[in-house]
Order: sequence, then C-alpha cells, then structure tokens
Amino acid sequence: MKKQLITFIAMLGFLGVFAQEDMSIVWEVKAPHKVMFNGTGTEDRGYSYIASDKEISIFANETGRIKWTKAFKELAPKLSKIDELIPFWESNTIFLFDRKMGKDQIACLDMETGSLLWSTDRYQNVTDENVVYIPERQGFAISLKDKLVFIKVSNGEELWSTAKFGGVVGKYVYTNDGHLVTVNFQPSGLIALFTGFKNQIAKINMDNGDITWSNTYIGRAERKVISREFLYDIMVEGPRVILRLNGIQVYDYNTGANLWSAAFDFTPNGVRGRPANAKQWGVYGAVADPVFIQETNDLYVLDMSNKTHQFVKKYDANTGKMIWTSPEIKGAKAIPGMYVVEDKVICQIGGIVEFQSYEVIESEYSTTYIWKVYFDNVKPNGLQAFNTKDGSLSWESEKFKKGITNAYVYENNILCSSGKELYKINYSNGDEMYSVPVTDGGVGLAVEIMPYKDKMIVIGEKGISAYMPADGKFLYSGKYKTATLEDVFDNVLIMKTDKADIASFDLDSGKFKEFKAKTGASTTLTTDGTFVYVYEDKVVTKVKTM
Repeated sequence: MKKQLITFIAMLGFLGVFAQEDMSIVWEVKAPHKVMFNGTGTEDRGYSYIASDKEISIFANETGRIKWTKAFKELAPKLSKIDELIPFWESNTIFLFDRKMGKDQIACLDMETGSLLWSTDRYQNVTDENVVYIPERQGFAISLKDKLVFIKVSNGEELWSTAKFGGVVGKYVYTNDGHLVTVNFQPSGLIALFTGFKNQIAKINMDNGDITWSNTYIGRAERKVISREFLYDIMVEGPRVILRLNGIQVYDYNTGANLWSAAFDFTPNGVRGRPANAKQWGVYGAVADPVFIQETNDLYVLDMSNKTHQFVKKYDANTGKMIWTSPEIKGAKAIPGMYVVEDKVICQIGGIVEFQSYEVIESEYSTTYIWKVYFDNVKPNGLQAFNTKDGSLSWESEKFKKGITNAYVYENNILCSSGKELYKINYSNGDEMYSVPVTDGGVGLAVEIMPYKDKMIVIGEKGISAYMPADGKFLYSGKYKTATLEDVFDNVLIMKTDKADIASFDLDSGKFKEFKAKTGASTTLTTDGTFVYVYEDKVVTKVKTM
C-alpha cells in the first residue's frame, strides 16, 4: 500500500526543547484501528483517511470525527488482498489494487461514502503516475502500454480508446469546443512501460478520442516526483497554443503547425548523481525561466542544451526571430536565476537547486520507503551580467566563485548571499554596495534569502533572520535547530527537521511555535500552512501552526 507522497516519516524522537511555544492542539482522537497509511485532504475538502492493512476510515478535518470505517474485504469483495491504495483527491475516489502478475484487480471507491463504484481487471500496470482525472468530463484518462483509454468515474465504463497518443497525459487545456490540448510525458517510474517514447503535443476530441492533430515538442515535460507540480505550462490564446517548457514553443491551434520556437532540450543528468536506492528522482529549478519584457516584446531564454556550452539568447517575442546570442557561460551545471534590470541581463550561476526522490531500501527483514524533498547547492557558482543591446559580457563578480545561495532584484540592484555573507550588488557594474556577515542572525549559514514586505529574510541552517535590504542592518532572528524550509504562507514560514519536528515562524517578528514529533509518527502540513496533522500508531492529532 502507498502513503500520500507529501507525508514524511519521523524515525526518531525529539532532541531538546528549543521552541518558545508549542503549537496548540485543535483536537486529538483515537483511531478505530492501527494507522499504517494516511492521506490528508485539504481543509476545503473537509475529510482525510487513515488505514491499516485490513480497514480504512474517513474522518472529518474540522472535528476529527470518524465518518465511516469499513473492512477492505467488505468494500471490494473481488480483491483477495490489498497491495496498494491510491487516493485521487480531485475526483473524490480511492483506487484499491490487488497486484497479480498480469492480472491486476482494481477497485474504485467513493471516498466520502465508502461505496464501491466499480472494479475491473482490464487495465494493467496502473499507478498514480498514469491516471489523470479530467474534471470537465468527469472521467479518468488512463495511459497504458499500447493505448490511451478514457473511462467514467461513476461506473468505470470505457468511453473510448486511442493508440495514437503515447505516454501519460500531462498538463492540459480543455477548450470550449470539447477538445483537450495536451503534451505527453514519461514519468520517471514508468520508463520501462513506455518503450520507444516520443515527445507529442496533441489536440484530442474528447467525444470520441480522435486525434485532431499531433506534433512534436522540444524538451522533457516533467512532473515533480513527490509534490507533483508540473514543470511547464500550456495555454491557448486565440489561434495559438503556447507551450512554456525550457523556453517557449508556439503552435497553430487549428492545425498544430509549429509557428515558432525559442526552446532548448535540457536534461539535468549532469547536475547531480542519482541516489543509489532511488526508484524515482528529479532535479528542479536548475534552469531559470525565460524572461519576457512586455514593453519591448523581448524574450530572454537560457540555452542549456549542451552540457559544456551554455548561452543567453534574445528573441523577438512576436516572430521568434533570434536577435543575439551571448558569449558562452563556461562550465555552468545550473543557472537557476536570470533577471533583466534596465540594460543588463544578470545570471546567477549555480546555487540552491531542488531535489526530490522516492527511495526503497530493502534488507533481509524489512523494506523502508523514503520520500525526500531537499535543497542543495550546485557548483560552480558565480554572477555574470550581459548587455541587453548586443549580448556582450558587461561584468562578472569574483565574490561568488566559492558559493552563492540565490539572488533577487531589489530597487534595480541585486541582493544575494554567499552563505556566509549578504551582499548588495550594483546591477550596472557589479560593484559591491555592502557586505554583512550572516552570523549576526545566529542561525548558521544562509541556505536561501527571500523578500518579505520591506525586509530581507535569511533562511538559515537553524532558523531565520531578518535584515534591511537597503543597508544590510540586522533586525531580528528566530533561532531553532537544524531544519530545512518546508513552505511559506503569507507571514508564516515553516521549517521541518529530518525527524519530522515542525517550526512555524512569524516573519514579522522571528518568533516561532514548534511541534515535536514522537517516535514513529508522521506529520503532514496542510496546503494553506495553517495546520499539521499528526499520525501515530492509533492516534490522530490536529495542531495549529500559529
């Protein structure tokens, strides 16, 4: 069976008490059975689930009240055992799987009521990665090895199938004339299923599955392994289809013809090695998004298609005509930041990049499943600026050769950090306007910096600190323990330790509240950052972050 992927396991108990105040408990309830698996629905949805290997329960998020508990054998009598449970939250359903070699049995349940909607053995190798819910048609698009099928959520009826679309349905646009415009992609866990995979962008008639047109696209469409966000965007604007993926690609909506392209293939294989036990793995944010200047219709794109040669390229956004190519940015494995300030294009070379992995560690006696979301610094590091007029190199800063976290634009100048120091850099010539030590905050080295109202927030190894961006004056800090950034919501920043302890910081003061996880517990933060759900052996607790 499978846990909701954003849940993290707390393997050890807490160490010490560092928080100024504990998070308050909203409610705590005893589970009707052992809690081996869990999934947390949004507060708007209003319910979540817990399950053992024999039973499943749905509880109300507001009160913790158990809405229903049923045995799997009662819910899906055709399934002899339950090997996996996958929630499809948007459709309010849960898939149960009895995995058999070539004869998988699937049962689909209504999550809110626990009633069986349908069961089938027609579809094999189905996972959460190749099932896409299409709410506009209240159906599932299931990508199989040899075809794409579309079935009703309510009863599992197969409405149509096509062998002309390969791979998984990715991010899409549902149009007023009943078509789906989408790109295919190949999830990292299903590479073996889609042999001979080819990039495809298509317009599909959702009444019958006919492919109105099909074309290719440049790059690798992806979805994050754990948090599941798409790493590209697709939109229909009048007679054009615009795909934002490693640049911009523009197609004719009616015919699918490629109108123009300013995009480049990029694979992050050289950024960092794949973990030894990783079943799924991804590197994200290694290449900055294109920058579009609306006033001049200029488009700036990073060309990272070659592992040893990288460039900035400027295009006319109306026609796709290339205006210039910059000198080579030598040796860069990642360029996560690109900013256009007045007459300069400024590139952050190296720095903080996101990694996600799903790892399975097997021993003689047990199997451990690990879901990781983490950030690490990719080298080499640096800061370079190019002239917008002709792409020539304007300046290069030597201060960040040994390290850079990230950067952002403040009043037309650049704020960045080397990890040990905070800098304000003059955009026009690269001169240092100030330098202050991060140690003033007492939260370890800077991992990342971010703007917040009129302040610069430093996310450190052990908490947060705040500075005035104009002059680097230290304001306040919240000293915690070794933890990493989990998320930011308005004035609240969440950090999480590798033992699943959580701290919620008030960005206006640096004060924080903490939840200390018990041995073996798992914690899930809600999508709005307001609550944490804590799942223990037979107890579920809801706590408020602030």
